[in-house]
Amino acid sequence: MSVDLSQAKASPLSAARLQVMWNRLLSVVEEQGQTLIRAAFSPIVRECGDISAGIFDVDGRMLAQAVTGTPGHINTMAEAVLHLRGRFALEDMKPGDIYMTNDPWLASGHLNDFLLMMPAFKEGRVVGFTSCTSHLVDLGGLGMGPEGSDIYDEGLLIPPCKLVEAGTPNALLMDIVRANSREPVANEGDIYALIACCEAGVNRLVAMMEEFGTDDLYALGDYIIEISRKGAIEAISEVPTGVYKNMLKMDGYENELELHATLTVTKNSMHVDFTGTSGLSKKGINVPLNYATAYTVFALRCLVGPDIPNNAGSLAPFTVEGPKNCILNAQHPAPVAMRHTLGQVTPDLVLGCLHQALPDRVPAEGASCMFDLPMRHAPEVAANGGREFAIEPVHNGGTGARPHADGLSATAYPSGVFGSQVEITESVAPVVMWRRELLPDSGGPGKFRGGLGQRIEMTSSNEAPFIVFLSVERLKFPALGRMGGHPGAPGRIRFRDDDADIPGKGELRVAPGDYLVFDTPGGGGFGAPSERASEALALDLKRGLVSEVGAAAYGPAAGKD
Repeated sequence: MSVDLSQAKASPLSAARLQVMWNRLLSVVEEQGQTLIRAAFSPIVRECGDISAGIFDVDGRMLAQAVTGTPGHINTMAEAVLHLRGRFALEDMKPGDIYMTNDPWLASGHLNDFLLMMPAFKEGRVVGFTSCTSHLVDLGGLGMGPEGSDIYDEGLLIPPCKLVEAGTPNALLMDIVRANSREPVANEGDIYALIACCEAGVNRLVAMMEEFGTDDLYALGDYIIEISRKGAIEAISEVPTGVYKNMLKMDGYENELELHATLTVTKNSMHVDFTGTSGLSKKGINVPLNYATAYTVFALRCLVGPDIPNNAGSLAPFTVEGPKNCILNAQHPAPVAMRHTLGQVTPDLVLGCLHQALPDRVPAEGASCMFDLPMRHAPEVAANGGREFAIEPVHNGGTGARPHADGLSATAYPSGVFGSQVEITESVAPVVMWRRELLPDSGGPGKFRGGLGQRIEMTSSNEAPFIVFLSVERLKFPALGRMGGHPGAPGRIRFRDDDADIPGKGELRVAPGDYLVFDTPGGGGFGAPSERASEALALDLKRGLVSEVGAAAYGPAAGKD
């Protein structure tokens, strides 16, 4: 969308005043996001921060987003509001209206994410919008797993509609959501938390406008978007122009996959093309392009203009495409429930391209895909009057080593979804977490060591079985190092009393007495291991992050002064 600066130039607001208002917007959206987290019922929202929140102008352009949140929610939200803004006429909107959808191709890539948009009114006119997204733990179907054969297997799809009309929630829609969930109370609570998030954003936005004496966001929006766009282009211009290619091998489900990316850098834009990427899976690991785009652009923005706030202006110079029905551009009605499994690997994919242009700035590959472990009661438990539950604990592996520092252990990158707390998981589900600890030697050796993965061990807390829906990556193909760094350790899933590996995707039944063990992957190393400072390796040995056996990878004098 082109930017007309004539209104900003004619505005009585000075550049300094506009900057102050911009800063205020950033604080408003952060308060908005915290409202959602504090009001949410589900641990994945309340404890892990699987959300987004943002403020948009009357044309649907994102002006500010909360720092708390995931790229998969934030960057898809930026496009989703444009869709909803175009679907519903301004003249039909009333104060207190809220619109929503969970359409994967309009919202954030799978059915479990609800996206809301609320118009903000001032003096009877729509002056902007607030929006937010969060994850609902269960929407029926086969459950939050990869086993669906199409989108209809995966649960309840709600097209763009009015969730709240003039302040009154749509009772029928709420009944439908409750009736199609194994966790109806949590879902209802999370929806009301989303509503509260929108209302908090609208109230704070209008209060800010009244404080600064402005009746619209035109001047502020144009200022934000133009300044950010110019900043992003200036940052892009510092990257050597050219065409860079990369390919990653992934575990896949039915068979191994290849993800391909071609990054074209010009003086004022970056474009990524997924041509060459494997075709669709028959299972729910396919990725809508909006979600793949969100994480791809996020990765580029981490290194190209990272200090520029994320909004419509700073996002505009980054574009992504892929052939229809490659696995990173799944078309309706492909199953997409576990789209994060591959979607969260796209940062490693595109950073492998960028490394060729900026070899001293790009970290090694990391675990990337979070170890998201949706669990629920086994079918016969409900029939026998046992405890029913559905929960989605999240755990993370190690990040890749950085050009000037070690990787981060058990850290949520690129998702930003915090690891689930043991006490919270045990309080809402009949499981016992017996072990959760860093995994020595899992970080790839290098001048800078990759971040460590972790070991998680759990059982049922009663005599009832439960189901785990597995959809994780890097069990076959570990995170690779850069500039001579070694790969991180691959992940592994097994039962404690059975050394056989369990595949990373599928429906797993855990019987009473089974000790289920998850090893999350480690990040790759950066630089030759022989160049690691002896004092750094000695500290790793002292802390138990590297074993005496693992230290051998660093050379014969490893860890010795």
